[in-house]
Amino acid sequence: MKNRNKSRQAGFTLVEIAIVLVIIGLLLGGVLKGQEMIENAKIKSITNDMKAIQAAYNGYIDRYKAIPGDETAATMLARGWASSAAAGGGNANGALLITSAQAFTNGGEQRPFWRALRASGLVAGDPTGAAGVAGLPRHAGGGLLAVVSDPAGGGIYGQGGVQVCVAGLTTKQAAGIDSLVDGALPATQIGNNLGSVRGETNATNPWPPINGAPAGVAYSEATTTTWTLCMPI
Repeated sequence: MKNRNKSRQAGFTLVEIAIVLVIIGLLLGGVLKGQEMIENAKIKSITNDMKAIQAAYNGYIDRYKAIPGDETAATMLARGWASSAAAGGGNANGALLITSAQAFTNGGEQRPFWRALRASGLVAGDPTGAAGVAGLPRHAGGGLLAVVSDPAGGGIYGQGGVQVCVAGLTTKQAAGIDSLVDGALPATQIGNNLGSVRGETNATNPWPPINGAPAGVAYSEATTTTWTLCMPI
């Protein structure tokens, strides 16, 4: 007797499809959660980089009773630190002078500033340091880290004294650092001109900090330009 049963192609049932979709959803959720954790860790690391400079600066003053970067090259050489005519020293006038334009160019007394902190062992790096951008440290986000102090300019971002600045931040990183240091942002998401952490966003990277208070700009993740933030030491 002729078999009239036709072979049928097996397919996925609705239950099987649902299980696959659930597994895919769990995998995607795990990836996104992991990315969020990595980004949060990076924000904390950048904030810690800034605070580490604060601690090193104050530790130097406590140890040597002088401002790092302001001491002369002869004074640093007398301590037995590696000599570097290029790295040099400051003018010993009791004030650190690094203008806003010199912040991310390693100009003014910034190069001797890093020489002092590195040679004293308060921060890592080569005390002789390279000139220009190559001699500046980088924060955990990969952008430049610098200090600035412009007594004649009326205050960086509306605040006086020596400040530590970070450039090349994403909007999420800038908002996260601001929140970690100054607390929760207002409902407007504008926090860049309030509190101790202040900054600006600009298409230029690194964007040098300005004298005077910055205009209030919301930390919108639709913003694709990078941020520069500064915080008093």
